[in-house]
Amino acid sequence: MKSMTGCGRGECAQDGFKITVEVQSINRKQADIQLDLPRDLDVLETSIRETIHRAISRGRLTVKVMLQAATGRNSARMHLNRALARAYTQELRRLAKELKLEGSVSLDHIIRAPGVFQTDEQLVKAEDFWPAVQKALKQALDALLKMRSREGAHLARDLSGRVRTMQQAAGRIHKRAPKVAAHYRQQLRDRALGAGVDLAVDDERLLKEIVLFADRSDISEELTRLESHFNQFATVAKSGEPVGRTLDFLAQEMNREINTIGSKANDGEISHAVVTLKAELEKFREQAMNVE
Repeated sequence: MKSMTGCGRGECAQDGFKITVEVQSINRKQADIQLDLPRDLDVLETSIRETIHRAISRGRLTVKVMLQAATGRNSARMHLNRALARAYTQELRRLAKELKLEGSVSLDHIIRAPGVFQTDEQLVKAEDFWPAVQKALKQALDALLKMRSREGAHLARDLSGRVRTMQQAAGRIHKRAPKVAAHYRQQLRDRALGAGVDLAVDDERLLKEIVLFADRSDISEELTRLESHFNQFATVAKSGEPVGRTLDFLAQEMNREINTIGSKANDGEISHAVVTLKAELEKFREQAMNVE
């Protein structure tokens, strides 16, 4: 079981450049990747996303990739594109002549033109840097997954504790349920006596009412399904696969059974146990939202 929150960082050097990848993740029902790439590495976006999707199934990830010339690198300087500078000069002079504008084209105009000066980073061929980006990304994802696993272990213990508390409450309900009909029988007799009507224990009217009540308040099926959901959680908790969506489903199904038990049970002790079940299930659901 893994959490959806965590962070990681990786670095790799290649050809006098340093690639740094930083990854952070928070909760989200689906996988959502926010990728911040240097413009010169845009072509690697698809490969980066595919790599992340193979490692992460849920959560919102913020991924930042940085490309820097290594400190002290002799070639880390500006490069002049002379051919482009001459082309700009010719075109600007031609435009000035066509528009009949006074003044000449200055060096300041040329050096401000896009592409005339380029840094080492701007001359990088993105495809050549994929091995370094891939290595740094793997380091960052490995660190992220380790943090997610550590947090996931804490979540698993907390969720297991919630389930144990719900099992105890369900056990009290299971123990109390057979006594509800007998309690209802006594209530009916007491009410009849209070109204001046003496009903025998085997009175047909009394027996019929008790049978109807027992049928309406029977929660044996709901208890069986609830226990099945508890057992499914125990199996899921041992899985090494992403289980967040499964936990969401189990929480929904447990909620359905608990609500039905609460609506059927006309008994104070059972109602009290149902309150415990609902309170623990709400905490279970909140924690499950953090699980990948």
